[in-house]
Amino acid sequence: MTLRRHPPLWRAKDGSYHVELGPTERAVLRELPEQLRQAVSANPGDEAFRRLFPPAYANDPAAEAEYRKLVGHELSEEKLLALETLAKTADAEKLTEHELDTWMRALNDVRLWLGTVLDVTEDEDMPDDPPHALYHMLTWVQSLAVDALSGAK
Repeated sequence: MTLRRHPPLWRAKDGSYHVELGPTERAVLRELPEQLRQAVSANPGDEAFRRLFPPAYANDPAAEAEYRKLVGHELSEEKLLALETLAKTADAEKLTEHELDTWMRALNDVRLWLGTVLDVTEDEDMPDDPPHALYHMLTWVQSLAVDALSGAK
């Protein structure tokens, strides 16, 4: 048995972040962003996407429409770029701080989407099935990213 000196994602002395995830986790990080991109394109009004783009002015439809007109495209582009970065760097053994921060944002979006689709709530025990296991895995990787960026060991 080999003992691990570091968590699967950690900050090196040179400021880069080392990634030691298995092939299954890396495949998920490559594939899920594209699935989310396709789902957003096919169903932009779906409840799952309202979680990704919550209203800024929930009680003022005119202000909300103006807000979406002014920044809606930019918000979408930022999310899509984060998803693209996650997919492109899923197999990287080293990440920059910017890339890892982008992973964290993209993972949050994927978890929000998947959690909404699966109807995940904090108050319940989740079933032990593949979709919920996937949700747990994403939560774990996001937690690793948060810990690495915050300097936690």
